[in-house]
Amino acid sequence: MSTKEEICPGPVSDPVTAEPGVLRTALDTGARTLTIDYDPDQLSDDAVQAIARRLEPETRQRLDKCLMRLRGRACEACALNLERKAQNIPGVRRATATFVGGVMSVTFDNAVLTPDEVVQRVRQTGAPVTPIEVPAAMPRAPEKWTARWMDRARLEPAFTALTLVFMAAGWIAHHTEGFSHPVANFFYVLAYFTGGFYGVQAGFRSLRERTIDVDLLMVLAALGAAVVDHPFEGAMLLFLFSLSNVLQAYAIERTRRAIHALMKLRPDKALVRRAGRNVLLPIKELIVGDIVIVRPGESIPLDAVIIEGESTLDESSLTGESMPVWKKTDDPVFAATINQSGGIEARVTKLAKDSTVEKLIRMVEEAQGEKDRTQRFLDRSEQYYAMGVIAFTLALIVVPLLMGAPFAETFYRAMTVMVVASPCALIISMPASVLSAIGGAARRGVLFKGGAHLERTATVRIVAFDKTGTLTEGKPRVTDIVVDEESLGTEALLQIAASVEAKSEHPLAQAIVAEATRRGLQSFSAADFQSVSGKGACATVNGRRIVAGSPRYFETLNTVWPETLRLRVEALQDAGKTCIVVGEIGGRIFGAIAVADVLREEAMDVVRQLKILGVEKVVMLTGDNRRVAAAIARQAGVDEFHAELLPEDKVRVIKSLGKIGPVAMVGDGVNDAPALATASVGVAMGAAGTDVAMEIADVVLMGDNLRNIPFAISVSREARRVIRQNLAFAVGVIVLLVISALGFALPLPIGVVGHEGSTVLVCLNGLRLLAYRGPARADGVSPPASNALSAGPAAGQAIPETTQRIIP
Repeated sequence: MSTKEEICPGPVSDPVTAEPGVLRTALDTGARTLTIDYDPDQLSDDAVQAIARRLEPETRQRLDKCLMRLRGRACEACALNLERKAQNIPGVRRATATFVGGVMSVTFDNAVLTPDEVVQRVRQTGAPVTPIEVPAAMPRAPEKWTARWMDRARLEPAFTALTLVFMAAGWIAHHTEGFSHPVANFFYVLAYFTGGFYGVQAGFRSLRERTIDVDLLMVLAALGAAVVDHPFEGAMLLFLFSLSNVLQAYAIERTRRAIHALMKLRPDKALVRRAGRNVLLPIKELIVGDIVIVRPGESIPLDAVIIEGESTLDESSLTGESMPVWKKTDDPVFAATINQSGGIEARVTKLAKDSTVEKLIRMVEEAQGEKDRTQRFLDRSEQYYAMGVIAFTLALIVVPLLMGAPFAETFYRAMTVMVVASPCALIISMPASVLSAIGGAARRGVLFKGGAHLERTATVRIVAFDKTGTLTEGKPRVTDIVVDEESLGTEALLQIAASVEAKSEHPLAQAIVAEATRRGLQSFSAADFQSVSGKGACATVNGRRIVAGSPRYFETLNTVWPETLRLRVEALQDAGKTCIVVGEIGGRIFGAIAVADVLREEAMDVVRQLKILGVEKVVMLTGDNRRVAAAIARQAGVDEFHAELLPEDKVRVIKSLGKIGPVAMVGDGVNDAPALATASVGVAMGAAGTDVAMEIADVVLMGDNLRNIPFAISVSREARRVIRQNLAFAVGVIVLLVISALGFALPLPIGVVGHEGSTVLVCLNGLRLLAYRGPARADGVSPPASNALSAGPAAGQAIPETTQRIIP
């Protein structure tokens, strides 16, 4: 028997398996789960969960991750080989690599290896890696032109352009009188050198890994064209193949630079107060605890907390939110966000390497190396497909020659088939789309942790929301003020209540004081304050003993309840609101103030939009009481709600919903950790600066805008649609060209243009996802005419009695 407990990936202590009742432990670092096989006669479920909780701090402490830039070009099958070699290194728990994204990520036990040792050991396996360092600002171009142009990002496009020039020069020399064939051949040799320079390198790297990739196929086809005296066609093939690779690299670099552009917003220096003086220091010299001074219009240099001043900040660079956010004392501020209105002083809480913006950049880099199952299948299949193409090409040469066919014609046709049957467009169709979707979504503040999570999000049929802080604002607010008609006015009642509650730290009391402050009401002087736990508070205001408390508390006091006021208070309570009654001991009740955790402004719109996207069921989960949950559920328009749930109850509900279809759980990433881990897709909201949320969830929303949830589902489905388009188009072009080459003597130049043209088109089609804006807003869509409540469990599993189902 086994149980699965969610933890961060990491090593497991050896003594665990020695504990009585524990048979075996298995750690899945990819899924971040620890599986414990145990004897139920010796250990209870609670005891196993206690073991998992005990392991969690150790695994978090010992786990580390090394992110490296994977240089060069090779097939993705080579990347899979590098992953396997890295996972054989003692202390390495998991490795992912992609040459297309140019990233290799290694999860390792820092009690066994250091980051430098990881890089060194991985290099020893033959992987061309360098550590990824996120600088304090965007790197500047080298001053020497030789250093600038020796970089592959510049050199490969230059070689591609030279290939075109040399190819054209060779053709002109070949067709112009007065030029000899050696002159034309000289230009063709130059074209072959520049056009095949990187392809030959990639081909040799693949051969060293005992794989065959499309680079090798293209080089062989070009050499074959030269053998049958068609060097121009071979040069054209190398030019177009190089051009498609340059465009692919450009598409991938666009996604990377879209995120790295955040560094432009982070200043190189900051104004710091030290020893009573204001000093301008480089970012790298700042330490935790330094006081930075940020004037209007300047960027926040590092993650910090405001200690003086108030201002609005533009956080769109991190969260994608277009509206400025008001910040005051004790509020956190994040690096690369812009101070707009007032001067502030803030205490640094994180160094540059630990800031939220750097974590975002690193997580996007890492996400580019996480592949979904379809991509991994294509990567594994590439070498077998390439070997099949070579075998088929050899058969097209050998068989006709044995039957007496002329060599030149037979070899030419075989080379044409080798070109058009190569899977270039097929191989690039997925990574170009997935990486563009991840990069484009990250610019909107939605971070997918990899292609696998992007793929699963597209399949979501049920969305479950935590209530507090997700569907609601997460803090109580005054919603209604009712007064006895013979008593005070609403503002006078609020003023008296705020005077009593001013000394209380209860959240409901603070909500009343905040509302009075918002309205500009001055509190009266209050004396002899006394708090009665669970009931309310009283104080002497203007010589009168005033009580602010629950209706039940007033039933124990000698006070007079006006009947109309009692009915109005009961109606507010039925609506799920908490009422604070205000009155005089021994006298009349003046009125009541209703306080509630109100629904977010955009919640109803988001629920409607999810329905438009085809989500079958929207569910709300909460630990709150049934009456409050029912009121919020009605307002939001969800299909179903589950109230009075403990964390383990939420997990049970998610599992039950999972029997209907894939479930996305949306929560704050801390209290909802078990449910987020259980769901098909865990979505953490408002995760900017929250380390736990970034670790737990599959999809991270940097801001707390609910509208990013329909966007996340929409962009994942759009990516799936684009991928299917690309795959269908690539396969169709290959089939059409192969049939044409075999049955209609397709000329090699046309085959080259058709094959490489399809590669360029699928790459550009995937690049469109960088600019994807999301679905149309659901404004104007009418909500259901009515909601009727009826009790009933979710399909497939019994759930707590506090479940309520809303049927439109």
